Formats: sequence, C-alpha cells, structure tokens
Amino acid sequence: MDKTTNLQGEPAKPQPARQSNLDAIVSYFESGIKTVHAPHALGIELEHIVLNNNMTPVGYSDEHGVAWLLHQLSGAYPRVTQDDRGDILGVSRPGEAITIEPAAQVELSAGPFTSLKEADACFTAFEDDVNAILAPYNKRIVPVGYNPTAKARTLELIPKRRYQFMNMYLSERDTDGPCMMRGSASTQISIDYTSVADCLRKIRIAFALVPLLSLICDNTPIYEGEKRTHHMMRTSMWEHVDPDRCGLVAGALDPDFTLRKYAEYVLDTPAILVPCTQNQWCYDDRTFGEIYAERTMTHAEVEHALSMFFTDVRLKTYLEIRPADSMPIPYVIAYAALIKGLFYTPANLDALEALFADVDKDAFVAAKDALMQKGYEAIVYGTPAPELCDTIISLAQAGLTEDEKGYLEPLAKLVQQRKTLAETSEFNK
Repeated sequence: MDKTTNLQGEPAKPQPARQSNLDAIVSYFESGIKTVHAPHALGIELEHIVLNNNMTPVGYSDEHGVAWLLHQLSGAYPRVTQDDRGDILGVSRPGEAITIEPAAQVELSAGPFTSLKEADACFTAFEDDVNAILAPYNKRIVPVGYNPTAKARTLELIPKRRYQFMNMYLSERDTDGPCMMRGSASTQISIDYTSVADCLRKIRIAFALVPLLSLICDNTPIYEGEKRTHHMMRTSMWEHVDPDRCGLVAGALDPDFTLRKYAEYVLDTPAILVPCTQNQWCYDDRTFGEIYAERTMTHAEVEHALSMFFTDVRLKTYLEIRPADSMPIPYVIAYAALIKGLFYTPANLDALEALFADVDKDAFVAAKDALMQKGYEAIVYGTPAPELCDTIISLAQAGLTEDEKGYLEPLAKLVQQRKTLAETSEFNK
C-alpha cells in the first residue's frame, strides 16, 4: 500500500509510533531465535472434520456434538478455555492443545517434538481417544482437506466472537472466505531458526517449496459438495479469501527482503479485529499502523496482529509452513519428516537455495497455476514437477537419521507413483 494514502485513497494520517512499532514487531521475530545447538524441533497442527457415520456434518451445538466432545476430553486435558458466556472452546495439557476452528473442525496442536516417533504416538493416541468417544454415537473424525459432504455456508459457526467478525469481513473481501473458515482442514508444521539470516533464508526456501508441498499433500477430493474441478483445491480457495493477508508475504522472495519489510507488511494491512475491554474483540478495518499510530504495540498486540495473517508461510517466534491439507497420521508424520529432513540439514538448505535461486513472485504464482491445472504433468520453475518432487524427497531422506528415514515412506511412495491422497481418497468415488 502507498504509505501516503489509506485504504480509502485518502491522505494517510501521521503515525508517530510507526518506527517503534516496526521495532516491536522485528524484536518479536528476533525473540524466537534459537541457539545453533538447539534440538531440531517441530510443532505439528492437524485439523479434523467431525462427521456422522452417514457422512453428514457434526456441529458444535449438536447432541453429542463438538462442544460435548470437548467436555468429554477435559478429564484428560484439564485446562479448559471458555468464552465469556461459558461456551467451551478448547482443552489442553502440557505440550498438547485441542481447539476448534470456525465450523467446529477439531485441531490438535502439539510439540515441540524432537522425535518423529513421539509425534506419531501423540497424534495416534489423540485420534484413537477421540474416535473411541465418538464411536458409540456413530460419529468419527476425518483427516481430509475439505468437508466432503456439506457446503460451507450451511455449517454452524462456533460461538467465538473473533470468528463472527472474520466471517463478516472475509465474506465481503472475496468469494471463498467462508469456505476457508467453515469447510477446510489443514496440516501445519512449525520449525525454528537460529539467526536473522537463517530465518530469512528459511522463509524464502519455504515459499519456493509451497507449490510443490501443496501438490504432495493434496487431500481435497470434494469441494463444496462436488467433485473437485482441478488439483490443489486448497490453493485456489486461498487465492479467493483476502489478497491482503494470504498467499505470499509481500516481497518475501526478493533478495533484499528483511524482517523490517515483513513488519511493514504487517503494519500496513487491515486488522479486522483488535482486543478491546468491552467485548474482548472489536471489529476494526483500519490498518494496524493506523490503530497503533500513537503508541507502541505490546507483545500481546504484536502476537495478535501476526495471528491475523494466513500466508502460505507465516512467521511468529517460529516459522509455520501452512500449505498442506489435513491428512491421515502416517502422511502427517511423513510430511513432518520431509520438513525436518529439508530444513534442519545445512547441506539441504544450500541445495534448495541453489535450486530455487531464480524463483520470484511471478514464478511462484505460475507454479501454483500450473500445478493446479496439470498436477504431476506440470512444468514448475522450468523443470518437470516430478523431477523436482523426486529431488525434494531424496534430499529429505539424506537429511534424516537412519531411525527416522522410514517415516518419510508414505509420502515418498505417493510421489513415486505420481499420485495424491485426493486421488485415492474414500470420498473420491
């Protein structure tokens, strides 16, 4: 955005605290720097869609619905989160948090894990426990990228004020905001960085990988109740949510990108909502820079601002890699193995940096478009997609220890077959 005008094209008001706010955001990013001797840790977030056995959706307030499920889980996850009206929104215990997305998709966020075996055991136990609770009522959780039977706008929003405002704002921005909120489910992997230079390097490499990771982890056979019309429906959905805060962080693939430029991108984007004393959250379509024009943002305000961005790769005090659909656990752990093998091996970072040296915004957009239309038959960054995917798998295998290489096999086999989970899904019949 032109700093001399606001979103309405009117002259922008001065922001006396702008420099201190840029400093605050950069300082927040820098607070995540880990020592080079820190263990190679991963955070994993996996969202599930809850269905009746007849494939109809299960809502938050249904009898034996998702609110009831959270209460059932609270014995094992004793820390309970509720809204100001007493509605349950999540349960947690050290290292594991169960939360719900806008249409009651159930998410487990867990870690950090230094062992893929521990991650596998954690997520397997979670799914087993949840399905054991749901089974007597003919319900189950399903790891798939999009609700396979319902249209998003028919699904009940959970009673969370934040989501009411987001639904209102995103519904006006483009066509697929409500679809993203209500219908989708994802897998996200988080990694650490050891310096500013390491952070910026990993951001660039992660963005260059995004189109290929989206294909490898494609698990959306159904979109809005119909068989999909192309590969990677998650990718096309996010292209129609909000261009201000989705896709590519502005300038992230430019050679001169810095954390300060990332902070400028944050300050110059509309907030949607901000914390307020009266109702916890208040709607505000001014930019964060305009809202905090007169004072420096607090740590909590920076944290909230960053949470209002949904880019393919998102920086907090760790780096989130976000393009993958929800997948069955063996594939989730394989994806975690892929990320671990690629990003925690210096030689692999060197190889990926060289492989993607010429990738810019235009190439990134073109890669997404080609893969959505042609899948494994696409040309990506001037190279056949299968060749690049094979290279990625081979690098990851070389970067893993002998006892963890096997976890990569489920995704490696799919790549070898030039297939995706979406093509083999139980819902693709």
